[in-house]
Amino acid sequence: MPCCSRPGRILAPVAALLAAGLAATGCSPGAQPAEASPAPRATIERGQRLLAQYQCGSCHAIPGVASAGGQVTSSLAGFGGRSYIAGRLPNQPDLLAQWIAKPQALVPGTLMPDMGVKPQDARDMAAYLLAQKP
Repeated sequence: MPCCSRPGRILAPVAALLAAGLAATGCSPGAQPAEASPAPRATIERGQRLLAQYQCGSCHAIPGVASAGGQVTSSLAGFGGRSYIAGRLPNQPDLLAQWIAKPQALVPGTLMPDMGVKPQDARDMAAYLLAQKP
């Protein structure tokens, strides 16, 4: 009898092992991303200034950022408490920095334009946004 004539006998143990492995690593469907340690105050303050410099407030309302009352898209109030970036990407520091620097590379066709944000600037901007808790 061929090995694959009874796929259920083979797949059931494999599926159980995968589920156990995912649960052990915290990758269950309801798992929340691990909380990152807070960024230094100077980094957060620089991120706040950069959000104004790159004129993110033209589209977004961003509490604490001068002239950031945009209503084109979502407010970034309480961003650090969100589970997702743009409703689809896990809200994690490195991924948020990538999103700020090159949103079109992550989600082609998204409304968020590439603004030429330098990688370090994006990390600092992400630090400010992630520090904003609901």
